[in-house]
Amino acid sequence: MTMRSGTGRLIAVVGPSGVGKDSVMAGIHATAPNFHLVRRVITRVPDLGGEDYDSATVPQFNEMVVHGAFAVHWGAHGLFYGIPTTVKYQLNKGTDCLVNFSRSALPQAAELFDHLLVLNITADREVLARRLAARGRENAGDIAKRLAQSEKPLPTGLNVIHLPNNGPLTDTVSRAVALLQPASV
Repeated sequence: MTMRSGTGRLIAVVGPSGVGKDSVMAGIHATAPNFHLVRRVITRVPDLGGEDYDSATVPQFNEMVVHGAFAVHWGAHGLFYGIPTTVKYQLNKGTDCLVNFSRSALPQAAELFDHLLVLNITADREVLARRLAARGRENAGDIAKRLAQSEKPLPTGLNVIHLPNNGPLTDTVSRAVALLQPASV
């Protein structure tokens, strides 16, 4: 079964670990509540902070995959992530949906969603290192691995908006809303 989307945009928010994807998404939603925040399922213990997510064990996640619970799913950094199929209902209603996404899953998303827009958030390496250390979820080795992945290029052929997030979050959010809002008003 092919799941093609309606008129809403799936806004895949990507960027390296520590760039502030979840903070920017929350700021966009707070400023412009017409953007729906998609809640991911992650094989991470509950309540680690950062984004709101639904926790699942690996066996639970695999069972959800078998039963078609995800529109898109992937593995990264030793975890599994899933975007619930319920996102298609929001898109079909014409709602723009913000979702924290993986660069590696973008080609699959491009095949599934007619109105895919990539919001690529970037930051200087020093800023990323400081943010990763401050969130306290990774050890020094994990931080080094995540920083090594920070320069990973995006797949070609996608509709991409680039958004630097080196300064105050409020400035980044204002720029994001200005870049995203014109097409959804």
